[in-house]
Amino acid sequence: MSDTTTRDTVILGSGCSGLTAAIYTARANLKPLVLEGHEPGGQLSITTLVENFPGWPEGVQGPQLIENMKQQATRFGAELRMAHLTGVDLTKAPYVLHVGKDVIHTRTLIIASGASARWLGLPSEQALIGHGVSSCATCDGFFASGKEIAVIGGGDSAMEEAIFLTRFATKVTLINRTERFRASKIMLERAMAHPQIEFLTNTTVEEVLGVEEKDVKGLRLKNQATGAESILPVSFMFLGIGHSPNATAFRGILDLDDDGYIKTTNNVFTTHNGQILPGVFACGDIQDRRYRQAITAAGSGCMAALEVEKYLEQFGH
Repeated sequence: MSDTTTRDTVILGSGCSGLTAAIYTARANLKPLVLEGHEPGGQLSITTLVENFPGWPEGVQGPQLIENMKQQATRFGAELRMAHLTGVDLTKAPYVLHVGKDVIHTRTLIIASGASARWLGLPSEQALIGHGVSSCATCDGFFASGKEIAVIGGGDSAMEEAIFLTRFATKVTLINRTERFRASKIMLERAMAHPQIEFLTNTTVEEVLGVEEKDVKGLRLKNQATGAESILPVSFMFLGIGHSPNATAFRGILDLDDDGYIKTTNNVFTTHNGQILPGVFACGDIQDRRYRQAITAAGSGCMAALEVEKYLEQFGH
């Protein structure tokens, strides 16, 4: 099957950046097609209360915020399709997208497929995401106020999260599966010197307790050297083991950094061998490894949409 017409723009991803891009391009009468991807709604779809998105003084549930954005985009004519990219040809315009057995041609492409948080993969952990298990200290640290919490990881991300969370938590236990840390010397020393941070090494999380109560009650830990198990009573578990950008389809096609994030210049312009690829833009967490916030993702989605409008003007669209 193939779309018989060439689209003005296709947006990959339906999180904050993709849906903001959809709202803007739809209002510009570009009739965007949004491919929702593997994780429709992005990371907000598994988030509970969002208190730092402007305009919601009492906060808003993550899935509700995404649903509102979808309704806003479709109101202006955006088309949302439950599908994900399986192949792409960006060697010449119009660009060719393979979506399962379908083929779609488009003059412009907005890549907003995000980055997926890395998890431990425990059933109990997955059951408690948004109920005391989080991959974003900046998003959810406030909810840990006055509580004892755990941070999992041994790299710079884990050290940064642990130090940040001392603003809220009474005690932070940093759990690393080995005795060696991937963190830089300065970040490790800073975390070790903090009076509110304790370290557990050679330790893995075997189970997150509190599934029945839908609230984290503690962690069942295992010492990898002795095999001994113990219970650590905490009220929150934060994952500090990084994110994986959903950009594998663009390996060798667009310039990626060492961790697989799409490189951009002037905020949202993609490149190939250092040269700007006309009409192809990236926004949100797939190219932002620093901030990773809903509001910054939305902002970059707006930028990408405005660049699409400007690019298409030269063709009379």
